[in-house]
Amino acid sequence: MNSPAPESRLSVQGVTVRFGGLTALDDVSFEVAQGHVVGVIGPNGSGKTTLFNVICGFVRPTSGSLTWQGKTLRPRPDRLVRAGIARTLQSVGLFERLTALENVMVGAARARKAGFASALFALPRSDRDEQRLRDEALDWLRRLDVADAANRLPGTLPYPVQKRVSLARALISRPRLLLLDEPAGGLGAEDMTHLAGLIRGLPEAGEWPCSVLLVEHHMDLVMSVCDQVVVLDFGRLVASGTPDDVRSDPVVAAAYLGTDVPAEAELRATP
Repeated sequence: MNSPAPESRLSVQGVTVRFGGLTALDDVSFEVAQGHVVGVIGPNGSGKTTLFNVICGFVRPTSGSLTWQGKTLRPRPDRLVRAGIARTLQSVGLFERLTALENVMVGAARARKAGFASALFALPRSDRDEQRLRDEALDWLRRLDVADAANRLPGTLPYPVQKRVSLARALISRPRLLLLDEPAGGLGAEDMTHLAGLIRGLPEAGEWPCSVLLVEHHMDLVMSVCDQVVVLDFGRLVASGTPDDVRSDPVVAAAYLGTDVPAEAELRATP
């Protein structure tokens, strides 16, 4: 009898990161449940990017641990896709000399079925595999309404279109956890509305179990798409809860506005 597949849950447990005398993250703990969208917010310098870099393996925590799908996660950037994790960048990070379609195909490179030898000698199996990947990449561009950009180079595309191509490149690997780093940066209202619908629909797409961890400055987007919001300030987790809980939390207002907070509110916010 086959055992059930492990639930796609990310657990961040007591993560602390110190750079010399600077504490970038201080005992941060939270979870991203399967099928949930979790937002990470906080003022500039609060530790959001450091947190993403820990999860991606670019920064090793001073203490604490990560658990992914029931197992200890010791992430390495070159093995993230294999672990079922994909990340988009603040900058789109597209390869300038590859077309939009080819950029998306790069995201599916690990899904190739043809072996090295068949690809090297251009055997029929390799050709079939490449055509399959092209068809899949084009399908993702269609889903994001940018199929007409398939054969164009990134430098010739408007910035919002480049953003969608970058997202398609992440999604083609069918990640169990999608890390979105400032996805709304540089987008107008119409594109942000499209993005919100896409993010909100990912866990419910039904094709594969997908969770989303989102770092974003646009509060309207965060509050409209997230099941849970985590608030960082000076590296500490100062609040966590539903968007409504976080929106009304005086500690969050203090973090963003620098207002005084009653002592009892500070105690409630201590993780």
